[in-house]
Amino acid sequence: MVPFIRITALLLLFICLPPMAWSQDKPSGFPKSAEGMPPSTGGTVEDDPWGRGTPRGTVAGFMRAANRQDYLRAGEYLETRKTGEKREEIARQLEAILEHSRSTNIESLSRNPEGNLRDGLPINQENVGLIKTQTDSLEIILKRVQQGNNPPIWLFSAETLREIPEFYEGLEITWVEAYMPKVLVETRFLSLPLLGWIVILLAIPLSWGLASLFLRAMGSVSGLLIRRLGLEQDKHLIAILAIPLRLLILALILRGIPILGWSLISRRFLNSLGTVLAVVGLTWFLARLVDISAELKSRQFQRTGRSGTATVLRLLSRLAKAAIAIVGVLILFYMAGMNLTALLAGLGVGGLAVAFAAQKTLENLFGGIMVISDRPIRVGDVCRAGDYTGTVEDIGLRSTRIRTQDRTVVSVPNGQVAALSLENFTLRDKFWFHHNLRLRGQTAADQLRYVLAEVRRLLYEHPKAETQSSRVRLIGFKEGTLEIEVFAYIIASSYDIFLAIQEDLLLRIMDLIEGSGTGVANSAQTMYVARDGGLDAEKSREAVARVRNWRDHGELPFPNFSPGEISRMKDRLPYPPPGSAQENPEK
Repeated sequence: MVPFIRITALLLLFICLPPMAWSQDKPSGFPKSAEGMPPSTGGTVEDDPWGRGTPRGTVAGFMRAANRQDYLRAGEYLETRKTGEKREEIARQLEAILEHSRSTNIESLSRNPEGNLRDGLPINQENVGLIKTQTDSLEIILKRVQQGNNPPIWLFSAETLREIPEFYEGLEITWVEAYMPKVLVETRFLSLPLLGWIVILLAIPLSWGLASLFLRAMGSVSGLLIRRLGLEQDKHLIAILAIPLRLLILALILRGIPILGWSLISRRFLNSLGTVLAVVGLTWFLARLVDISAELKSRQFQRTGRSGTATVLRLLSRLAKAAIAIVGVLILFYMAGMNLTALLAGLGVGGLAVAFAAQKTLENLFGGIMVISDRPIRVGDVCRAGDYTGTVEDIGLRSTRIRTQDRTVVSVPNGQVAALSLENFTLRDKFWFHHNLRLRGQTAADQLRYVLAEVRRLLYEHPKAETQSSRVRLIGFKEGTLEIEVFAYIIASSYDIFLAIQEDLLLRIMDLIEGSGTGVANSAQTMYVARDGGLDAEKSREAVARVRNWRDHGELPFPNFSPGEISRMKDRLPYPPPGSAQENPEK
């Protein structure tokens, strides 16, 4: 019931306002002389106080004056020398003839002072329409004349007026006048007979019922389409089309009513009202379709974790609806007779002013669009943006919010984010394991060879270390120590897992160093209070003997193990290490 009341109130609002089609032909206001006639003007054609500067203005002004039964003023649109009652009688007869015309359409008449130059008539003539009866026909012609020094104006030609009385005698009444009570046909309110108001009020529930049937059919068809596309069906999305669809159907009904034999004034009123409702309804309908499409795609993006794309989609839907609304308003302004060129020029200047005033806002807006569309970072990613490192919590239209390791939230304007070099840690496919070890300078050469070979074996056998990129090399002597570079890529899905694997590797390397009889060098600046225990002699002899055995059997792994040996060693090492609590997760 509430939507029905809304539609009725909206329709009454459109009706009670001055009809747009009428206002575009109405003179802007003029003074009168003592005799009630317009004074002589020396301005341009458009300055004619009766609006007779164009063919459309002449016909509209005549019908408006005749509709108010002001036949004295209506006579000012006729090219005749008759005065007084004879002049008014011709105006009354011409009104009756135009009222019964089916081919006359005021909206199609030219708005140019020169008229329609492509109709095949002389340049000073304009064809209003051909009116037919069962026995005769009459062509209504306007003629452009100049009275004295005044600008040229358009009047109903004298040739047409001479045939008016005879043609009026044979005029037939319409079926509306024949079968309907005269009080409903002759009594007018806002240029429309009472019968028209009754039909309009009946058209509202009719459009309501037709729209309901159409929505049901649309719901069934859209349901099949949505299920085929794998989207989520929502009856509410179809229901929001109800009001604009009812306006469209009501507009079609109003534009179709005049076909049944209504007068020219009524036809023009209903056509104008129907056109306005059609523009409003279509604009509203298209905006609702944008909402439905955006909602369905947004749900799809949310299910796939593409919340940033959903944000851009919402922005684009708003821009699309704004563009649709602007086009609808421009169409209404054009129907009102406004100069769209000047209006668009004004909008362009205003747009430039807004663009300069909101330069930073637009910069952040387009920066956000670039970040979301290019997707260098996404919500939930760990990244470094300039001086800030943390987890991306939200990518909005103005700024990007990052949760730092200090648990603070930093909002970085999107304009800056788009210009920064972003480092995304979440998108890493593997982690870099890179350490420089320093062994004590007293380490023997074969002891060092043992450490190098065993650390390489460790990396080759470890299931989480990438074999192809792993390397262990002696890279120099620094401050009395032997410096070894350990380089490998660790296959892990997150930084926490990498830290656990790195810890395991470092502990195993420490075991290997201790097992070789040497040790990690202390800093040269460290002062020892206790006596240095030195190297483990027994373990040193074992490490040297192991290297000597490799040399004697031709198995010395330098500069590296053989490819076949490397292949056999791959993933032989257990991880997690034996004895780990995670080795048996059931415990």
